[in-house]
Amino acid sequence: MTMPRMNRLSAALVAALLSLPATMVVADDQTSAPGEETAQQLDAVTVTARRRSESIQEVPVAVSAFNGEELKDMQAKNIDGLQGSVPNLNIVQGRGSSSSVNVFIRGIGQPDALQTFDPGVGMYVDDVYFSRIQGALFGLHDVERVEVLRGPQGTLYGKNSTGGAIKLVTRRPLGGTPEADVEFTAGNYGRFEGRFYGALPFSETAGASIALASSVNDGYVRDPATSKRYNDEDTRAIRLKFSGDPSDRLSWDFSLDYTRQDNGLTLGEPMAPLIRTDLQTLTIVPLLIPDGSEYDYRTRTSFAPDQGQELKHWGARFGFDVDIGDRWMFRSITSYRELESDSFIDIDASQFELGDVLVAFDQDQTSQEFQFQYDNGSNLQGVFGLYYLKENVPSYQEAYADDLFAYGGTAVDFLRTINDDLSTTSYAAFAHGSWEFAPSWTLSAGIRYTSEEKDYWRTTSTFWDSEALYELPALGIALPFSALNETVAFEGRKTWNAWTPSISLEKAFSDQMMGYVSANRGFKSGGFNGRANSQLETTAAIFDPEYVWTYEIGLKMNSADRRLQGNLAAFHSDYKDFQARVSEVLNPDSPTPTFSFPVLNAASMTIKGIEFEGVALVGSGTRLSAQIGWMDAKYDEFADLRTTDPANPAYDPRLHAHVPFSPDWTARLAASHTFYAASGAAFTLGADVSYRGETWLSVDNRDVLSQDAYTVAGLFGVYDSADSKWQVRAGVRNLTDEVYRIDGQEFSSVGNIQTAYYGWPRHYYASVRYSFY
Repeated sequence: MTMPRMNRLSAALVAALLSLPATMVVADDQTSAPGEETAQQLDAVTVTARRRSESIQEVPVAVSAFNGEELKDMQAKNIDGLQGSVPNLNIVQGRGSSSSVNVFIRGIGQPDALQTFDPGVGMYVDDVYFSRIQGALFGLHDVERVEVLRGPQGTLYGKNSTGGAIKLVTRRPLGGTPEADVEFTAGNYGRFEGRFYGALPFSETAGASIALASSVNDGYVRDPATSKRYNDEDTRAIRLKFSGDPSDRLSWDFSLDYTRQDNGLTLGEPMAPLIRTDLQTLTIVPLLIPDGSEYDYRTRTSFAPDQGQELKHWGARFGFDVDIGDRWMFRSITSYRELESDSFIDIDASQFELGDVLVAFDQDQTSQEFQFQYDNGSNLQGVFGLYYLKENVPSYQEAYADDLFAYGGTAVDFLRTINDDLSTTSYAAFAHGSWEFAPSWTLSAGIRYTSEEKDYWRTTSTFWDSEALYELPALGIALPFSALNETVAFEGRKTWNAWTPSISLEKAFSDQMMGYVSANRGFKSGGFNGRANSQLETTAAIFDPEYVWTYEIGLKMNSADRRLQGNLAAFHSDYKDFQARVSEVLNPDSPTPTFSFPVLNAASMTIKGIEFEGVALVGSGTRLSAQIGWMDAKYDEFADLRTTDPANPAYDPRLHAHVPFSPDWTARLAASHTFYAASGAAFTLGADVSYRGETWLSVDNRDVLSQDAYTVAGLFGVYDSADSKWQVRAGVRNLTDEVYRIDGQEFSSVGNIQTAYYGWPRHYYASVRYSFY
């Protein structure tokens, strides 16, 4: 039997890494050339996955970590640059928004970008939870490290998350000497970036830093009618941070950050025929029929050139740790954040007004976390905490659809306006402890109680403007609403409570190997359908929480000389009450749009998989790394009459055949080699190749909203001067100029909208950095 292509690739990667120990023995005996500095060991990686500093190889959690230089070698400018570097992670720019991020870990994420949905993956900066995926496409300009935790998080983290958590840790300005560096980057598509970081110590125990970043590019999508470019960027960001360690028992940090974006539209490609309804003849009229050719990054839009996407995002954080005895430490994390966004989104990605929207909201959140940490100095550690979050998200939206209806060939103006306001109050108490009950055996267990209340009101009005409609005789024509102009309003308040336990057992087989088994429960609270457009839909506007139990077994290994590292994990998840936003087409033959987007607790699914991460130092300057993920995500049931009732006019058993954003294989292989000159200068060359299996881009599986398996490659080169003051870097991403889809908009019940968004074509850059100290 022929082995599938991905099976052969994964087998080759594993075999290559497992064959390295023999190579290591030879390399260690080699003599360094003059001026050569041999890399002897892998750096020790410390993470705070369990809210205390631990070696990544000793924590019984599937976690990936990357420091600042590793992120640069990955050529990760923003957080979506992690795509491909973590097994079973999907992280891309999200759904027509220049500032949103679409994140799925092990098949669990947020299937709709609307702000009435909670993220399935928690995003944190310096332990502060960010409630919205809007504004979460973080830049990585002053990041010390990034941690990606896979699997449910709750007994240790501020907010309960069903899929996992991504933590950004920024640099802390403490030390005896000043620090400053400036960097400039230029590339194709008009890319230009400037970054500055400066840290000034006030004393041996206090300091301050400032990080500045400016990033612009012209965009890689062009309107062929106007030649204007889209999918561009114009971002300014600043972070001020003050830190102090006034005594051995007290440390504190205070930070302020501000980000502003003034970008153009983020455009995709219409993948299915776009249609109009003629209300005189009750017929469907095609407006645009895609020709099926490969995307050439040219897309039309109906928006004016000045209608883009603006964002302001700022916040403050104050945290401190204080020892209250030899065994106890108290921690406090206080944060306030605001997010203002005014975004025009061309959902149909065409010159027609079918799904053109303005989404404007002004979100604010206040959070407070208290922790008591216990360590007896030997075999017992614990964390006990309280968490509070208050969030308000008022929004105003407009939907323009002047091309969606006609009467006798004459366009009928159509406008929908929406006002809504969501208020969330979340309380939680959690505890987690680890007990080494016998030499090399540790039992860890935790429990969390969450109470979350949501208060929501929404009103939507439709406005039609056509004299012809008012002159219609009483022909019984089925308009989308009961009246020409209509207002629908509803409000609701609901509280959800949940207990989410966790337990793990770990065994240290030796100083170089440990294994663990664990079980964790995740919870995401219910909510209100922010797309309920009819009075009937308001009667079922509340959707319930979703839950997941994940069972995991893992093995973490190091070689004795710390030149090899390999981690394996296998998991099985039972995922219940999946919150699925669908686009309800009641009858494909009907010319009348339904404007119906119900949210169903429709599905239960089983997700299982295996993950491998390995790193090796070969010889005197070669580094190899590999990440491989295999996942099998399948629905056990999906309560949708369109797939379960053959008598339904819209019956299609394939509609939920695949779980979105859950490719069966993800893999990456990276290699770099450093050459040392006699002067002490260093030259590094690196390359990576990543593979992603077939991926479905929407809950309702539409054939045109899927992406076949594809491979993306990159190259980079770095020069570091002997005194470490100068660094010159150049690189290219998407070396083979692969055309691939990363996300989709599925609104088939309105104009048959099915839009795909694409990753960057081949792009290259060069940068220079100078460090003053």
